[in-house]
Amino acid sequence: MDQLPVRQDGFVTVLWTPPANIRDTSRIGAYLRWLEAKRGLTFADYEALWEWSTSDLPGFWSSIWEYFELPPAAGPVLAGDTMPGAVWFPDARLNYAEQVLRMPGFAPGDTVVLGYSQTREPVLLTAQELREQVRRAQAGLRRLGVGQGDRVAAYLPNIPETLVLLLATASLGAIFSSCAPEFGTRSVTDRWQQISPKVLVAVDGYRYGDKVIDRREEVAAIQAALPSLEHTVLMSYVEGQVGLGPLSEPADQPLTFAPVPFSQPLYVLYSSGTTGLPKPIVHGHGGILLEHLKMLALHHDLGPGDRFFWFSTTGWMMWNYLVSAPAVGSSIVMFDGNPGAPDLGMLWRLTQEAGVTYFGTSAPFLLACRKDGLVPTKNERLKGLGSTGAPLPPEGFRWVYENLGHRLQLQSLSGGTDVCTGFVGATPLNPVYEGEIAARCLGAKVEAFDPAGKPVLGELGELVITAPMPSMPVGFWNDDDGSRLREAYFDVFPGVWRHGDWITITERGSCVITGRSDATLNRGGVRLGTAEFYSVVEGMPEVADSVVVHLEDTEGGAGQLLLFVVLQPELGELGDELKAKIARELRTNLSPRHIPDAIHQVKAVPRTLSGKKLEVPVKRILTGTPVELAAAKGALANPESLAEFEGLAVSRLDG
Repeated sequence: MDQLPVRQDGFVTVLWTPPANIRDTSRIGAYLRWLEAKRGLTFADYEALWEWSTSDLPGFWSSIWEYFELPPAAGPVLAGDTMPGAVWFPDARLNYAEQVLRMPGFAPGDTVVLGYSQTREPVLLTAQELREQVRRAQAGLRRLGVGQGDRVAAYLPNIPETLVLLLATASLGAIFSSCAPEFGTRSVTDRWQQISPKVLVAVDGYRYGDKVIDRREEVAAIQAALPSLEHTVLMSYVEGQVGLGPLSEPADQPLTFAPVPFSQPLYVLYSSGTTGLPKPIVHGHGGILLEHLKMLALHHDLGPGDRFFWFSTTGWMMWNYLVSAPAVGSSIVMFDGNPGAPDLGMLWRLTQEAGVTYFGTSAPFLLACRKDGLVPTKNERLKGLGSTGAPLPPEGFRWVYENLGHRLQLQSLSGGTDVCTGFVGATPLNPVYEGEIAARCLGAKVEAFDPAGKPVLGELGELVITAPMPSMPVGFWNDDDGSRLREAYFDVFPGVWRHGDWITITERGSCVITGRSDATLNRGGVRLGTAEFYSVVEGMPEVADSVVVHLEDTEGGAGQLLLFVVLQPELGELGDELKAKIARELRTNLSPRHIPDAIHQVKAVPRTLSGKKLEVPVKRILTGTPVELAAAKGALANPESLAEFEGLAVSRLDG
């Protein structure tokens, strides 16, 4: 293990500090020099820059537009700042695909996409080849009658062809929507029946590790459930096909780009759909482009010479985030398959093979590597490691720096499908504090609200955004009056976006997210975050997984705090000795308030298809809500896990 180059700031360990010349070597440093030269603005530190970026929204976002040399835009930047209803760049015209395919810094023969797969041999595309593939796919979509506003649905994995299809669709002003092929029929149709796609592009199956998964029956069922479909293109992916079949055929037409309004729908993403139908979240060309340019270049420091990898499927917004990277001059690395096959070291070896400079993953993956005792393959080119999907606890930070060295920057970030980005994250200008997210992102006015709607510092509060961001949804599909959008984000604090997380903003400007606020644990009036429970409990060698919920007492009592654990396979039944050990660990590491009233053993924790724990549906089931009303089984990776909680609910209610 490497010796940690740490220091103590009060009681917080600093694991990484920016090099002294960071303003000379980073892209955010170049942006600061541009601001001084072009606008006469100077900022002493990141906090001052953030303050300006959130107090002068037109000034900041117009600077992003100009700095990244987008097409000249006349007219106002922001037509009113009321939420919901803010209108950005109302007179601008642009096209997301055109800007991604500018690929600044790439020569025609430079590799821009590296696609790795457990199903077929790697597929690499140069800048010239990517543009050619998009040109052919655009012509193919035109032959199928696709035009502006039509929806193109992709039942495709994380492979270069999916990127080609997205860019070809966007180039026409049509609207893209993807579901990963591991999604079952019901999950897919619940999403796509809402948007009525005209064209479906799908794979016949895929390999997950050494297992072949046939999806032809699912594709047929999806076709039957979508009467709007006029054409289906089926890829023989399992047989090693490269390209989009008839959409990859030679064509004479030049590649063109439809100039569309800033808020023209680019793609539709979906909420997890654990309760009711997934919300179809519409994102626009301009908002996504501006936000991703800002994040990828200024926060992740990506540019020419970089290779950006984020482990994701096409059912998670991090895929959409990943594939914007050519717009800032970075290559992208894709992977389709089982990240744990043949072992957890596979992705680390891939980063070395592919020359990855920034590796993005999830907090659960990093914690699984830690628990497995993994020592990753060293990659000397790796300068950044991103973590999202769940809060990363302090022991996750320590594992990274003990095993990967102190040169790279660990960037923990949090955001959501709703904005298709992170709104709290890292910056090359800020140190890495153990267990903390380094900063609030530029242009994102994130605050912590107390129950009265007042901002607090150094205290736990509701994560809110009090000023508009360009990548906030254009709307929900078929929500013409905006009522579903208002209900989702603006019903608690009118005019303020409530995200549904607990957050503490420190006096240093860093952030700690402690779980979902709609899965509140409240013991004696003290709000407890779920993340700290999981950090302690799942740090024990005996525990493989866990979920914690608090059931309120309707008569005003303290209620019940219930912990459910999945034990390592070799341990058998949960006994009193292990229960006492869990309680002791929680008391020692957290507080007596964190000791559960009961600890139960379960076979599995219910999770969404993107791996998130279903705390709220578990709570609803335990309080008597029927399973079919508490959670949409098609949105779960393991729907069979709900039955066990239903049985526990019956026992509790009978008792």
